[in-house]
Amino acid sequence: MPVRPPPGGPRNKSGVTKGKPPPKYPHMTQITVAALQLAFTTDTAQNIANVTDLVREAASKGAQVVLPPELFEGEYFCRVEDEALFATARPVASHPAVTAMQKLAAELQIHIPTSFFEADGPHFYNSLAMIGPDGKVAGVYRKSHIPDGPGYEEKYYFRPGNTGFKVWDGPADDAALGVGICWDQWYPETARTMMLMGAQLLFYPTAIGSEPYDADLDTSRMWRRAMIGHAVSNVVPVIASNRIGTEGDQRFYGHSFICDEWGDIIAEFGAEETGVLTATLDLDRARKHRAGMGFFRDRRPELYRRMVEDV
Repeated sequence: MPVRPPPGGPRNKSGVTKGKPPPKYPHMTQITVAALQLAFTTDTAQNIANVTDLVREAASKGAQVVLPPELFEGEYFCRVEDEALFATARPVASHPAVTAMQKLAAELQIHIPTSFFEADGPHFYNSLAMIGPDGKVAGVYRKSHIPDGPGYEEKYYFRPGNTGFKVWDGPADDAALGVGICWDQWYPETARTMMLMGAQLLFYPTAIGSEPYDADLDTSRMWRRAMIGHAVSNVVPVIASNRIGTEGDQRFYGHSFICDEWGDIIAEFGAEETGVLTATLDLDRARKHRAGMGFFRDRRPELYRRMVEDV
């Protein structure tokens, strides 16, 4: 499975479809990103069509990386445990959401981190295909942290990811993309590991909303704060995309956002809007601030061994 080469290592720019020249990878200080927010139904083809429309809109606004929500192929099926739903999983090469985004990414020459329900032999994963502007899958990340609770019964469907965290080349030489999936976003270890792997932007596709066991509990504020904390402690921009709408007894609360390296919100939605958030982020500025804050200089890894002990 392809992984991101080390900084300065070889990069393959070939393979662009339809005779288009390979995408350029100059040094850029500014990168335009987008997060999508929308509702989904059980109609996979219509869901993919709706995402396609918003991706096109984002690209028309200059977005070079466009992030759809988690598992946008359908409703968030992990609300219940139903063995019949395993039949909706597909391998990466034949999953309709992945193949549709491959064609779209090649046409628009953009990056689309694409979440999907993956079947790999007898195993099932909550996965993400990083699709590049050549329309190829640069690699697959399998969700590391798998939740289990009322309305979010993912352990029934998904094995814990076995890929480790991943970072991929982005739309410039120094614009590596790190992506965690939903529950991963609550873990500071996820963000810090991707940063140590060279990420310059962190993306989190999500499906989160109400808590069936407590109708008065609204986690949207904590959800945002956790990721804004990652932005601040790693001095890195964060892009989060969530779904909206009511599915069964659950309401998905949106609040997708893009923040800069200080954790300041640049673009945001509330709980009901459908559409595209875009922002242009200055990565050189973020690198300068990251160096100045000294968080990575002052790390003490030798003191953190307790964190990796399963006790």
